[in-house]
This record gives sequence, C-alpha cells and structure tokens, in this order.
Amino acid sequence: MSQKIRILVVGCGNMGASHAQAYHEMEEFEIVGLVSRGESKVKLNETLGAQYALFDEYEEALQATKADAVCISTYPDTHEEYAIKAFEAGSHVFIEKPLADTVLGAQRVIDAANASGKKLVVGYILRHHPSWIKFIEVGKTMGYPLVMRMNLNQQSHGYMWDVHKNLMKSLSPIVDCGVHYIDVMCQMTQAKPVSVSAIGARLTEEIPSDNYNYGQLQIRFDDGSVGWYEAGWGPMISETAFFIKDVIGPKGCVSIVANDAAKAGKSDSVADHTKTESLKVHYANIDASNAFTKEDEWIDLKDEPDHQELCNREQRFFLKAIEDNLDLSKSMQDAINSLQIAIACDESVKTGEIVRL
Repeated sequence: MSQKIRILVVGCGNMGASHAQAYHEMEEFEIVGLVSRGESKVKLNETLGAQYALFDEYEEALQATKADAVCISTYPDTHEEYAIKAFEAGSHVFIEKPLADTVLGAQRVIDAANASGKKLVVGYILRHHPSWIKFIEVGKTMGYPLVMRMNLNQQSHGYMWDVHKNLMKSLSPIVDCGVHYIDVMCQMTQAKPVSVSAIGARLTEEIPSDNYNYGQLQIRFDDGSVGWYEAGWGPMISETAFFIKDVIGPKGCVSIVANDAAKAGKSDSVADHTKTESLKVHYANIDASNAFTKEDEWIDLKDEPDHQELCNREQRFFLKAIEDNLDLSKSMQDAINSLQIAIACDESVKTGEIVRL
C-alpha cells in the first residue's frame, strides 16, 4: 500500500463531519487536523473517538500540518480563498459544492488547480449515487426534447434553520442546492442551455435584505428541452410536494418515487435528500384507440447507499483521482457550468428579466 494521504478537514458541520468520518475509516487517509471557528471540531473529535489536532484558523492549520490534501466543507463565501491557498501550499482539494460564490471565483479556483498540478474534486454527491445515475440513464431513453421537473423544499427548523440562515449570507437556495439538479439536467439533455428565468420571495426578516429564501428557476436548452427547479428554506415552507424528481419526453417519463424520504417531517433531513428507493417508468405507447399498450415499469433500486456511504464513495473517488492521476478537466468544467447557470438564475430573480446565456 502506498503512503497515507495526510488530509486537513476544514469545516466540521454536516458535510464536513461526514467526510471526516470517511477519512477516519479509510486506511489510505490520515487526518492531520480539524478546523472550525466554533465547537463543531471538538464534537467531531468526540464522535470519531479520536484526538485529532484542532485549529481555529485555516491558515495556521495549513502551515502547521503541511497536508497532502484539504477537504473544504465551509460556507460558500470562503471556498475560493481556501481552495486557492490549499493549491498554493501544494495540496490536493476536495471541496463541497458550489465551487465558489461567483463564476469568476470558480474559474480562479480551477486555474489554481491547473497551475499547481494538484487534483480538484467538487462534491457533486449525486454523481456517485447509483440510483441517480440510473435515473439519468433512463431519462435519456425518453426521447427529446425533455421536460425536467425537480424540487427540494425544506421546512427547516432548529439547527438546520441556523445552517440555512448562515448559507443565505452568501447564496440563495436556488444557487446552493440548485447546482446539483442543474448538473443532472445538463447530463440528461447534453444540450446547451440558452436562457434562464427565475422568481424568488423573501419570506422572513431573518435573512439579508438582498436575498430570498424561496425561489424557482426555469432553463431553456437549444434542443427544445426545458427544466425547472424549486427550492425553499425555512420554518414557513410547505411540506406538500417538497420532493419531486421526474423527467418527461416524447416516449414517456421516469420519476423517482421516494415514499419514505418524502414523508412529512423529513424535508430538512440531509440524510433523506439523496434517497430514491425506486424509479417508476411510464411509456407513452398507445394503439389506434389511444389506449396504452405497455404497462408502467418499476425499477427497485437495490444498491441504495445512505448519506454516509455516498460520502465514502466521494472520498474513494478523490483517492482514485490522486493515486491514478485522473483527468478531471471535464468534471471541473461541469462544476463551473452548473454554477454559471445557477448564478444567472439568481440574477433573473433580482432583475425580473430573462437572462441569455
């Protein structure tokens, strides 16, 4: 076995803790430090049953540990700065989505990765989910153009409402969560997005005056495909139809049916957001009397990893990227493309105008 990859974990909240758990259990990694401004790093050490070095400041940790790799799971407004500093220090980077809080910032991160010769993996967790991979695969068989309908409304409260309020200091829900589902749409159509429009509403005084906690976006593609995505955060958000994931084409439609994950009280559960459970495939075939000639098909998804296992798979990919020197240029470009579309949607909300891409 090759030498362990010494990794610094920056941000010890939901995703940071899950990634740290993966590193803790993988013999190929060695955690050399946990970084956070608050007490989350102490709690994470306790959860892991470990005594990893703890740091309040990122720059101090980076200099002290000389880490081979850095995992960045902090709030989006720090991503660009932290990633570039990691590359300048000679470290590989795993970074949670979105890559940065601006398109130019994301490009600067990619430029820094290329200049350093180190690997940059962006945490698009659905790309490692076998059920979502199958969803995209079946969606592509429905013909073109496609109609893609997706949402993730979260009736957040308690700790998660604090998390969402902190996120909204830098990004809106349709940008932070939307990049995942925009990425899925782009994989399904493989067409060029040409314009976006979006609406948003500020339903609370607890967030910055220039942001909104409910939004819906629409994307038009050059093959005639269209997609919409809806996201809302907060204690006032409805749980009615908060989990919609389907795609419609000339030949029929395929939908994610997550009966358990879509139950009341689960809309702000990070662990349930990636659950799929089964796919329902409907075929549009009809006879001369317009009666359906082919029954709907249910695809039961046997390999249904939980949230922690998905994080484990992300980190196994990060490991493979480093050890096998994978070419990540396409995945980096995809990350910046989905962010560019999401940022354009945010601009549409704030200007009330259609944005041409």
